[in-house]
Amino acid sequence: MSSSNGARPTCDVAIIGGGPAGSTLASLIRKYNPDLHVVILEKAKFPRDHVGESQLPGVGHICHEMGCWDKVEAAGFPIKIGASYTWGRNMDKWDFDFYPVERFVEEPRPAKFQGQRTATAFQVDREIYDDILLNHAQELGADVRQETAVTEVLHEGDRITGLKLHTGDVVTATHYIDATGAVGFLKRAMNVSSWEPAGLRNIAIWEYWRNAEWAIEISIGATRVQVRSLPYGWIWFIPLGPDRTSVGLICPADYYRDSGKSVEELYRQALSEQADISALMANATPEGKLQSCKDWSHLADRIAGENWFICGEACGFADPILAAGLSLAQSAAKDLACTILEIERGEIEAQWLRDRYNDRVRKNIGQHIRFAQYWYASNGCFNDLKEHCQSIANDAGLSLSPEDAWRWLSQGGFAEEDPGHAILGSFDLKSARSVIDLFTTEAPSDGFAIDKFNVFKLNLRDAQEDTFGFPKMGRIHRHKCYRDSEGRTMPLMGPNLMVVKTLKESSDLASIMQGLQRQILASGVDPARRNNLLNHCMQSLEAMISQGWVEASYDPNGPKLQRKADWHAIRLSQD
Repeated sequence: MSSSNGARPTCDVAIIGGGPAGSTLASLIRKYNPDLHVVILEKAKFPRDHVGESQLPGVGHICHEMGCWDKVEAAGFPIKIGASYTWGRNMDKWDFDFYPVERFVEEPRPAKFQGQRTATAFQVDREIYDDILLNHAQELGADVRQETAVTEVLHEGDRITGLKLHTGDVVTATHYIDATGAVGFLKRAMNVSSWEPAGLRNIAIWEYWRNAEWAIEISIGATRVQVRSLPYGWIWFIPLGPDRTSVGLICPADYYRDSGKSVEELYRQALSEQADISALMANATPEGKLQSCKDWSHLADRIAGENWFICGEACGFADPILAAGLSLAQSAAKDLACTILEIERGEIEAQWLRDRYNDRVRKNIGQHIRFAQYWYASNGCFNDLKEHCQSIANDAGLSLSPEDAWRWLSQGGFAEEDPGHAILGSFDLKSARSVIDLFTTEAPSDGFAIDKFNVFKLNLRDAQEDTFGFPKMGRIHRHKCYRDSEGRTMPLMGPNLMVVKTLKESSDLASIMQGLQRQILASGVDPARRNNLLNHCMQSLEAMISQGWVEASYDPNGPKLQRKADWHAIRLSQD
C-alpha cells in the first residue's frame, strides 16, 4: 500500500511503545501474517521496572495464543489463584478465587497451559515479563527498536503521514498504533480527549521489598494477592517471586494533597497502620526505589482514526482494584491485531472494522470503570471519605441498595470479552452479584430473577437483527446479534444463542430446561462440562432479564428452579 504522498511506507505497522500491548499486537500480527513488516518504536531500554503486576486469567489464554506461555511459565512467577480482601460492609476478610482452592492439585512447574492452569493467572515481575513479551515479538520477526523515541506525529487532518524520531528520521506506515500507556503520545498528538470519572482520581505509591512473607501458599507456587482497606485508601501486597514483593498504596489525590505529607511519609504511615501487611513485612527490606504516579481512571473518546489506532492503557484505564490492567491491554491488542489483519485482507469493509474495534474495546473498559466506581462507593471502611464515596455514588446513580446497584451495573452492558457469556467487568454474573451482596449497606439481595420467576418470554419489540465481530485466531468472525434502539447488543452465540433458540419455542421453566438440555446434548460437549454449560445458559438468561431482553413472571402452578449457590447443581422442584 502507499502513503498519502504516493511514497511507499517504510513498514506496514508502526507501533509506538513496546510494553505488553505493543508486543502482544506485534506478535499476533506476525504470527498470522509473517509477510507484514511490523516495527516497534520503544524509547526505553528493556528490561525496565513497571507497576501493574497482577493479572486476570484471560491473559494466560492470550500468551498461549501468542506462543509464549511456556516462556512466561518458565520464569517461575507465582500463580495467582485469587485475592483476599478487607472491603465492603465491615472489616471481615473474604476471598475471591478464580479456581476452587480445594480442587487445586499439586503439580510440578513449569506446567503446560491446560486443566486448572487455564483458570488461574500470574503475578508477574514486569521487568521480566515485559522483556519476555518484547523479545518474543522480535523472535517472530517484528523489527524492535529500543532506545528509539518518537518526537513528533506528522499528520494531515485525521490522517497520520509519519513518525519523526529523535534521530531526525521519519518512519512511515500503513497503520500507526499508540501503545504508549498512560503517556498516550499519539492520542495527544491527534487531540483525542478522555473522560476521567471524578471519583476515581487516585494516586499510587509503591516500593519493592525483599524477603517479605507470603500470606498464603497453595500447592507449588500459588497464592492470593492481598488487598487491605484503610480509612483513606487501600494497600496491595503482590508476591512477584520467592523473595520479591510489590507493596503499594492507592489513595485519592485530594487526600494526599490535603494531608500535607510527602509520598514517603504517607506510604510509611499506611504500612504501619495495616496490621496484616505489617506482619508480612516484619523481616523485609525495601529496594530503595519508592515510586509514585497519578492513577486516574480514564477512557478515550475514540480509539480509531483514518489510519491509526490506540491500544492498551492509552485507550483507557480502570482502577487497579480490579487488577484488570494487563488483561484489558493485551485483550485490546489481540482485538486490534485481528482488526488490522482483516483490513489487510480486504474482505470486510475497513470502516466497519474500525468502528467495531472502537466500540467493543471502549465498552469493555467502560464496564470495568463502572464496576470500580461501585467498589469504591461501597467501601464502608473509608470512614474519613464518606463525602468522597457519596459523590461517587451520586455520580454513578447508586443508592447502594443491592437491586439498584445491580440494575445500574447491568444496564451499563455486559462486557464483550467473551460474547455469549454473562460477564461484568471480567467477573462472571454470579461472582458480580455476590460482590454486590458483600458490599451493600443493606441486607443482601434476594437472589436472581431466575430463582423467583418461572415464565420467561423474549422481548424483541425494540430490536433488530444485526451483526457483530469477535476476534479469534487472527480473524474477525462475524456473528448475528440483536441490537436495540439504545445500541445495546445481544450476541447470538454460545449460551446466549442456546437460550434464545429455546425461548422462541418455550416460555415455561420446565420446557426451557428440557430444551437447553437437548441442545447441550446435541452440541457434543464433553459430559464432564455439560452442567457447566447449563450453568452458563442460566446466567445468560439472568443477564437477558437484567437488560430487558426477556420478560419474567411467576406461575404459581409451575415448577421453580432449585440451585446451589455455586450454580453447579441445578434442578426443578414443585413447591
